[in-house]
Amino acid sequence: MTRIAAALALFVALSPVLLAAPAQAGPAAVRPCGDGERVDTVAEPWEDNTASYAEGRVRVAKLDTIEPAGAPVHLLILSPPMDESGMFRQCRVVSLAEGSGFWSMDFASRKAAYDPGRGLTLTIPVKVYDPSAGDGVPRVLTVTIDQSTGRIAAGTAR
Repeated sequence: MTRIAAALALFVALSPVLLAAPAQAGPAAVRPCGDGERVDTVAEPWEDNTASYAEGRVRVAKLDTIEPAGAPVHLLILSPPMDESGMFRQCRVVSLAEGSGFWSMDFASRKAAYDPGRGLTLTIPVKVYDPSAGDGVPRVLTVTIDQSTGRIAAGTAR
């Protein structure tokens, strides 16, 4: 099955989520890591799809879960605060919406800025699935990570 045919099949299954995605920009979903975020979903090559910030306290990685075909790409974030043992950072995943990632992500073109009042802000070019074109529509994903509170906010814009 070609990627476009698989994406069309996905559209039929997830049409309420996908119909809203290309027409609107807005909040993205931030959720705790789960079973889908396995180490083998870090996009290859790892050295091109992972980065660290804040002297290694914050790590991000592009994930490619392969399915669903039209929305398989997510952003993994490991950041403070640490757990009760002091050994593990919180693990979060940023997706377009619950159950739906991005069509693609240009991880190499990400930009980072730090504001002491807000935290670390990453901007990453992404595409979201457009069912009418069978392709991705450009958006910019903005993610702000506040290490002191652990709050992570994310959204997309045109």
